[in-house]
Amino acid sequence: MTKRIARTELPHSDTAPETKAAGGDIAGAFEDFSRAFEAFKETNDNRIAALETRGAVDVVTEEKLARIDAALDAAQARVERLTLDRARPALGGAAPAGEGEHKAAFAAYVRAGEAHGLKDLEVKALSAGSGPDGGYLVPAQVETEILRRLSLASPIRAIASVRSVSSGSYRKAYSTTGPAAGWVGETAPRPQTASQALAELSFPAMELYAMPAATQALLDDAVVDIDAWIAEEVEQAFAEQESAAFVNGDGINKPRGFLDYDTVANGVWEWGKIGTVATGAAGAFPAANPSDVLVDLVYALKAGYRQNGTFVMNRKTQSAVRKFKDAAGHYLWQPPAAIGQPATLMSFPLVEAEEMPDIGAGSLSVAFGDFRRGYLVVDRQGVRVLRDPFTAKPYVLFYTTKRVGGGVQDFDAIKLLTFAA
Repeated sequence: MTKRIARTELPHSDTAPETKAAGGDIAGAFEDFSRAFEAFKETNDNRIAALETRGAVDVVTEEKLARIDAALDAAQARVERLTLDRARPALGGAAPAGEGEHKAAFAAYVRAGEAHGLKDLEVKALSAGSGPDGGYLVPAQVETEILRRLSLASPIRAIASVRSVSSGSYRKAYSTTGPAAGWVGETAPRPQTASQALAELSFPAMELYAMPAATQALLDDAVVDIDAWIAEEVEQAFAEQESAAFVNGDGINKPRGFLDYDTVANGVWEWGKIGTVATGAAGAFPAANPSDVLVDLVYALKAGYRQNGTFVMNRKTQSAVRKFKDAAGHYLWQPPAAIGQPATLMSFPLVEAEEMPDIGAGSLSVAFGDFRRGYLVVDRQGVRVLRDPFTAKPYVLFYTTKRVGGGVQDFDAIKLLTFAA
């Protein structure tokens, strides 16, 4: 069944944009998105002109702008969804040695509960710690597919550093003082340098689970690709939980989000805390030149980090900054230049993370930084599946678990905008 969404009408129309792209037409959806932004700019320009000439905006214009803004968000979400679907790699292809045997044994376990094949494989591999109580490892091809899907669906994972480990945690040493250094002449004596002080960051991998359900009829159907089904079922559940934890997780049985760390005004920043820039207005952007605080936020980051900087905010905050212009009248927010690319703000990529807080008094609603250097995601190798045909008869549950951790690894690489005086 073909889905229909609104295609943007001509900019002079008084109605919200309407789109007509076909359900799977990514080029048409991208065109709808571009047309919606043009309609948004024209309506917002009219609103600004009314404010400058009459000091007020009529209700009709405000309502029209709100409808176009909502249509723009919907068109952007549609482009992102179609891009995500297109970017998902197929599970087919040549499998490494031994992978075919593992895949066949795993399929027998999922479809019929036959675990002898997986047990034999674990005996051959001298593996321990799984079995009926902990579930069985999925084939490596399926694990790779799950991680690839997560990298596309989880906004923070997509821009952070990701490291795979085989242990329960990852530890990283860092220097708190740095070694002393200086200039000397060719024959001058070399004074002894101070000892380097080291500390350790620890990133434990916590258990994340999902429990998709299937009917036995689905499992008995040989046409159904079980590997793809499991990857699709756990993808969204894992992505939603990860995204929330990477932003505001408290580190208790979950990763620690970058908003959970102590903050301090950027002028007195110190290691272990994240620097903030205040808007100067409680719960709002400043009334005059509101975009100036975004410039301050960008330049709060050192040049070495700034060149790889990315803005992170939720949809409502993005809707607010979408109206900002520079001194020449150009919009600071720009739609993606091509399919598969992010929108930009002041020429920096903008990532939408719904877990970021809405604008409010004292809120930390905008983040900017080099997240590749600033935030670390730790994946423990191995995704396990435990088949449960008893708990929810006549459905078969698949208790699927993976271990993931995360936290800030460079406190100088991320800055936050606080909506406070």
